[in-house]
Amino acid sequence: MRAKAQLRSFVLAAVMAALPFASAAEAANTIAIDVATGKVLSQNNATQRWFPASTTKLMTAYLALKALEEGSAQLDTPVVMTRDAARQAPSKMGFPPGSVMRLDMALRMMLVKSANDVAYSIAQTLGGGSTEVFVGAMNRAAADLGMQDTHFINPNGLPGEGQYSSAKDLGLLAVAIRREFPAFSDYFSTEAITLGQAVIKNGNGLLGRYKGADGMKTGYICASGFNLVASATRDNRTIVAVVLGAEGPIVRERLAAEVIENGFNTNPRSIRETVQDLPHSDGPPVDVSAAICSAAGRTQRANERESEETRPETFGSPYMSELTRPPASVPVALGGAAAGRGFPAGISMVAAYGIPIPTPRPTDTGEAAAPARRALREGDADAMRPGADILGARVRVAGEAR
Repeated sequence: MRAKAQLRSFVLAAVMAALPFASAAEAANTIAIDVATGKVLSQNNATQRWFPASTTKLMTAYLALKALEEGSAQLDTPVVMTRDAARQAPSKMGFPPGSVMRLDMALRMMLVKSANDVAYSIAQTLGGGSTEVFVGAMNRAAADLGMQDTHFINPNGLPGEGQYSSAKDLGLLAVAIRREFPAFSDYFSTEAITLGQAVIKNGNGLLGRYKGADGMKTGYICASGFNLVASATRDNRTIVAVVLGAEGPIVRERLAAEVIENGFNTNPRSIRETVQDLPHSDGPPVDVSAAICSAAGRTQRANERESEETRPETFGSPYMSELTRPPASVPVALGGAAAGRGFPAGISMVAAYGIPIPTPRPTDTGEAAAPARRALREGDADAMRPGADILGARVRVAGEAR
């Protein structure tokens, strides 16, 4: 069984590399789920393992909302940008190490900007300083939700061996978020965030353009193509749709709108199959890099953008309309968080971030403090241990230096 699945994946990847780029759209994996009942309104290759890319951040958000629900975190819990977080590849906010933000602000930045550095910082914060601990929690949560074709290796979806999911599994996660955390639904439907004078728009093109669109998360790496977990609500009915492997963002949004629209036109009472009834898959995820990031792929996306200027329908979809107003924006900023270990409440930057912390016994005023004094003289900029008492260490060493 596993050998057959691997062969199927390799053949599909080879075909997509050899055929015209339109084949990527034909291979897109989709599912539409009625949130209230869990009924599968439509699906195509929904159990095929795929690279989730930044839709991974939905699980990071899910665990953050769980922490808020359980009281182990609060909206103003401080999230510190560590050096490891700041080194994450784009997309990112680009804050310097030592920057401090509230958890609720961090969630907005992660979900709208798809900020990999912020996602990593959230994971470290909620994982007690360890992304490994947090990723372990991600995989346990996936198992609890029945996501049998999912495995995470990081909190942001950057490429790496062993990171995979499926349209079915991402649908399960999206349904869980909508059911368990309705009070936070606006976090996933935010059209833009404003940081100072900069307006950062959400990459989800359905927001403001498709009637009832209210979430959730985009994703893209070469290996995955263009992914989208989308949701829409009309007449107190919410549908979640997942599109994986589209050839570009315009095609992705067009396909998602069609899948959701067909879902609204389908009566769930006529359907028996729920998302939990779908089988699970095996083998490696399909890699569509050869099609998506080829010269032909880039040309195809450029042609789509040019066509958008002349065609009468937004994104070529009869279900979407042009956004003729500025996107609804939520302001975000650094600072304003509760006090953390070693720093006071409200600060936006940890002073002397990265200076190693001396741990002398009360009677050791000389030898034990020497490494810290040496680090100060030499400008040691190693990453601080999350939660370390940096401010206190700086005051003690500076006092001794005088």
